[in-house]
Amino acid sequence: MPGQVGAIENEQQGLLAYLAQMRYVLKLTAYGLTDEQLRAGPSASELSVGGLIKHCASTEAGWMGQVRGEPQVLDYQQYADNFRLAEGETIDDVLTRYDRVAEQTEKTVTELNDLEHLIEVDHSVPWNSKDMTHWTLRWILLHLVQETARHTGHADIVRESVDGATAYPLMAAAEGWPETDWLKPWRPATR
Repeated sequence: MPGQVGAIENEQQGLLAYLAQMRYVLKLTAYGLTDEQLRAGPSASELSVGGLIKHCASTEAGWMGQVRGEPQVLDYQQYADNFRLAEGETIDDVLTRYDRVAEQTEKTVTELNDLEHLIEVDHSVPWNSKDMTHWTLRWILLHLVQETARHTGHADIVRESVDGATAYPLMAAAEGWPETDWLKPWRPATR
């Protein structure tokens, strides 16, 4: 996937394309990391690259479950656990799940084909506005772009703290871009 979203023909396609781009650059933050590095929390918080990817997959699955009218169970422990890789859980497990979530999102949005589709606001959590009674599918997709982009920024900082890698050199390495004077694809540090 290139570094920028390509041409879009309509709003729905644009929202899905920007969400896909944010998922992609979030997943790139894991590129080339060891299991230990994926779990590392090198900042003042416990955030890790693997945990942030897992959280975004879980968050997107939850929101799209609401769109589909699936019952939602409020479980604060599960919410906290979704910020870290579980014992024995691999990044491949998390990425496979995230890819399935993305496919379900695209399928749900495409089948509904109505950005004005209304979803009742869940008022069981304190962060949802009491002033709103319904979200639209458009609002939810914009929120998912925002949420994923926000956590991609976190993952960028965590990744840079782990080994110094940044987004475009990682993308260049993952996609096989040629080295230039101004852009060198990321390479693992030699010991």
